[in-house]
Amino acid sequence: MANEKKHPALAALEKNGAAKVKVAVSDIDGILRGKYLHIDKFKGAADSGFGFCDVVFGWDAHDVCYDNTTVTGWHHGFPDALARVDLDTARKVPWDNNVDFFLGDFVNADGTPSPICPRQTLRRVLARADKLGFQPMCGFEFEWFNFRETPQSWAEKKGVNPQTITPGMFGYSLLRMADNREFFNALMDDMLAFNVPIEGLHTETGPGVYEVAIAFCSALENADRAILFKTGAKEIGKRYGIMPSFMAKWSQQYPGCSGHIHQSLSDGSGNKFFDAKGRGSMSPLFESYLAGQVAFLMEFAPMFWPTINSYKRLVDGFWAPVKPTWGFDNRTASFRVIAGSPKSTRLETRCPGADVNPYLGMAAVIAAGMAGVEKGLKLTAPPITGTNQGAENIPRAPRSLIETTRIFSKSEVARDWLGDTFVEHFAATRDWEWRQWQDAVTDWEMKRYFEII
Repeated sequence: MANEKKHPALAALEKNGAAKVKVAVSDIDGILRGKYLHIDKFKGAADSGFGFCDVVFGWDAHDVCYDNTTVTGWHHGFPDALARVDLDTARKVPWDNNVDFFLGDFVNADGTPSPICPRQTLRRVLARADKLGFQPMCGFEFEWFNFRETPQSWAEKKGVNPQTITPGMFGYSLLRMADNREFFNALMDDMLAFNVPIEGLHTETGPGVYEVAIAFCSALENADRAILFKTGAKEIGKRYGIMPSFMAKWSQQYPGCSGHIHQSLSDGSGNKFFDAKGRGSMSPLFESYLAGQVAFLMEFAPMFWPTINSYKRLVDGFWAPVKPTWGFDNRTASFRVIAGSPKSTRLETRCPGADVNPYLGMAAVIAAGMAGVEKGLKLTAPPITGTNQGAENIPRAPRSLIETTRIFSKSEVARDWLGDTFVEHFAATRDWEWRQWQDAVTDWEMKRYFEII
């Protein structure tokens, strides 16, 4: 690197005299796994990468190792994989003494991208979109519930009856915002200092539930912001004795938590989804992109419904769309066309839940849309109106992880855009998740059968 211009992030570290750096990578479930590195170690890592145990792709959210994967597992001995720091992700963590922070992704020993790394998977999709002449622009929205719990209190409760930070159904409430003003403001202010700008933050319908809109930007940057928001909200919450939860559905009584993804395509000169002469101001490109999502998105379903709990959110009448439908500014459709100005015209894909891995959810929706562009698909299905009016003959989405996983594993489009290795590995991890559920004895079963049967 002696003959190369030093990256601004490295120059800043030297100027500030940093003693340590925090680095993190995404596992399969979208959980950030990371560590602190001594500054000397980090300088070497910035140049040639650093070792990170590949178990992060070989175990589940509770650190139990899969028994059915081939790329990593006990049979390989869980060696170190090579993680590369992305210096362009440099930021400081304001709630951790402004320690310098970087995201990374994984590469093979020969320097080629890892086929199973979530961030690299999104990169592959974006690289193919770029070859077609387009750069996806995206914005994540999350809904999530907040509880007056700590890891210790939650363990003592054995996973039953969490206490929400506020009662009642009170969406867009200034009054409820005031109940936890310090936490609410910390989310806005600390996230901005963390280079995760928030466009909007408000209470949603349900006790202690918030919704956030993360500022629209390039797809990879927005996925970075989304995964950092989820982790950051949990860390900020600890200061106030609050435990945020992004699970898709924590209670049968209340609506689930979404992870909507807004999208448009740019060619570097502007938003190519807008055409003043098109149907609803949609360009032919927009229609093909939307047609791709209508046609193929269900083949990617476990990437945006990745957990057992994801499918509990898919209940008729609870806001989450349950059919691959589209409509103009219709929040009951899976694909909401927002036909606005040349700048704001976009697609909102409303299928994903808040439990999504942002890299994989974004890779799925963009791959499905770009497959429609690549194939020149036409948008033949009419838009729905009202509450799914016009969708009577459209099949409902599957209601279980194993159903969508089987469809995904056989999908030619998924394999084409994501690669066989990723599809087979991710399908194996979802099969594992399903089997853990199959083996579990739940409180529902105990309450229903213990005495009576």
